[in-house]
Amino acid sequence: MSREKNPDLVYKALADSRRREILDLLKDERKTTGDICAHFAELDRCTVMQHLGVLEKAGLVIVKKEGKYRWNYLDAVPIREIYDRWINKYASPSVEILTDLKRDLDS
Repeated sequence: MSREKNPDLVYKALADSRRREILDLLKDERKTTGDICAHFAELDRCTVMQHLGVLEKAGLVIVKKEGKYRWNYLDAVPIREIYDRWINKYASPSVEILTDLKRDLDS
């Protein structure tokens, strides 16, 4: 599935705690869909697949099929784009003020 350039899809994907947990699982290494389903024992496979579909549509997960396995990889680029556009832009002035304050207090 091709990644759509729509930040609203990323925000929607990140709005659910289970989807954020899936991203955390994929942070260090790829996982099969079966591995992810096993982690969420309280959810059926169909529900996990729906969550993965939302993440894939948002471009946060890349899926590669190898034989009978469906490997899921994290793609953090959309998160970085949101950080660059929104978080970094608004946090930088606050961080500069706090740095200046700390420097003044240390003097």
